[in-house]
Amino acid sequence: MELKRISPDLSVSPQVMPTDIPAIKAAGFRSIICNRPDGEGADQPSFTEVEIAATRAGIEMRYLPITAGIVRDEDTVAFGQALRDLPGPTLAYCRTGTRSATLWALSQARHATMAEILAATKSAGYDLNGVARRLANGGKTPTDSGDAKFDVVIVGGGAAGISVAASLKARKSSLNIALIDPADVHYYQPGWTMVGGGVFDAQTTARTMGSLIPDGVHWIKGAVAAFEPENNAVILDGCKVVKYDRLVVCPGLKLDWARIEGLEETLGRNGVTSNYRYDLAPYTWQLVKTMKKGRALFTQPPMPIKCAGAPQKAMYLSGDAWFRRGVLKDVEIQFMNAGGVLFGVKDYVPALMEYIKKYNAGLNFFHNLVAVDGPNKIATFEVAEPEKEKTRVEVEFDMIHVCPPQVAPDFIRVSPLADQAGWIDVDQSTLRHKAFDNIWSLGDVMNAPNAKTAAAARKQAPVVAENIVADIAGRSAVAQYDGYGSCPLTVERGKIVLAEFGYGGVLKPSFPKVLLDGTKPTRAAWFLKERMLPPIYWKAMLRGHEWMAKPEPLKVAE
Repeated sequence: MELKRISPDLSVSPQVMPTDIPAIKAAGFRSIICNRPDGEGADQPSFTEVEIAATRAGIEMRYLPITAGIVRDEDTVAFGQALRDLPGPTLAYCRTGTRSATLWALSQARHATMAEILAATKSAGYDLNGVARRLANGGKTPTDSGDAKFDVVIVGGGAAGISVAASLKARKSSLNIALIDPADVHYYQPGWTMVGGGVFDAQTTARTMGSLIPDGVHWIKGAVAAFEPENNAVILDGCKVVKYDRLVVCPGLKLDWARIEGLEETLGRNGVTSNYRYDLAPYTWQLVKTMKKGRALFTQPPMPIKCAGAPQKAMYLSGDAWFRRGVLKDVEIQFMNAGGVLFGVKDYVPALMEYIKKYNAGLNFFHNLVAVDGPNKIATFEVAEPEKEKTRVEVEFDMIHVCPPQVAPDFIRVSPLADQAGWIDVDQSTLRHKAFDNIWSLGDVMNAPNAKTAAAARKQAPVVAENIVADIAGRSAVAQYDGYGSCPLTVERGKIVLAEFGYGGVLKPSFPKVLLDGTKPTRAAWFLKERMLPPIYWKAMLRGHEWMAKPEPLKVAE
């Protein structure tokens, strides 16, 4: 942890961890301000987790979450008031410290000269010249001219963003492309389920972001705050402006941990875990390999979620581990599903039911997790069966694996690009925005009715690239996305039910049935999906998945 002094009363830092609190206390800080919204990063502890540790140490905390780059006038006022109200000295933090430094700078605009403010932040390592215009003009950021301009700007450096960047470069190497993402690390998130099942080590699912950005693509290491599509402009953290001819939006989705009461306070302890966070997946395996008896709950929230098979995949891998150790007879498994079916494509249900029976797992449909009492090991579910009044039931547990509710990122939901539900509004075939014809979207953040999986992004990337290149050439869209998605459901170590399907649940097998029947558990699928795929995942993205996903010609004009 690096503490950066800006003034006698304030220092800022990157993300604070609960384990940092003793050092913060020893450094003399009496209060902490958190400016980072919960759920912003996959490896980020919640505010509540940090607050618990701070309270124990006698440090007062204040939660003033700022969506990256969206620093409103009222946020600045609230930050200044907090500095006056809290006992000093104060430490403020966000992902990198930039938001906290920006808030301080703007809060001081009436009390110090611009030169004094910029000098103070620069000495702390924060170049805030990007907000100089706001300091000078009362907070409004002009977009008539940008700080940078590109042929194509891609928002998001996940599997979708890196793949589409590589695919565009493969088609038109002269394109001036920028990829915007603040993360230092790129995660192979499908692998976290295997970490929780004792198959992978967590470290194998991470690579440095810089090592994966395709050659010739500019990496803008910053967070997007807002979109101004009428001005072909993206506003970044620090109020900088990036302009584009064409825009691709693929920042993924947000895990909404806070929607479940009490969950954040107990994650990673009291038998409460989740494979949806890098730092928690190893705890899942720790619980599974030490559990000898008791009740294990596995939850699934309402759709949409990424990889609808992942919650039950955690259950199958756990059941298999208990079966192999000979303790399954003493472990009660319950699958608590907010939906009404085991899996949305009926062709795969019979094979999955074989393993439900093998592990003697109870199926509880229309059960949505709404609260967790970790110390007392009680989970509360809202039961909403059709044509019945909603009720709430409490279920005791010894272990609970939670799949969190999932929503579009905050800066997407409030943007002019979103539909009423908050997702990017696209044509489901061309993946072009319905209102802005120089904007495309792919991956988990857009609203096409497909499964939100990495396999879907693999198919979407060449489609988007093909259609952007056609648009540059003045031609109509030439490629279409058929809704392909894939959920490799690991039902035991060494066997997978390989669910592959398109729009409407139409089966889309990648292999001839004689070689691999995805509706049945097979070892071939395990080998292809869990042993071969992770090592080549990184290289596949760098090639834009060209050899794995050839786009289909567009059959129906827009």
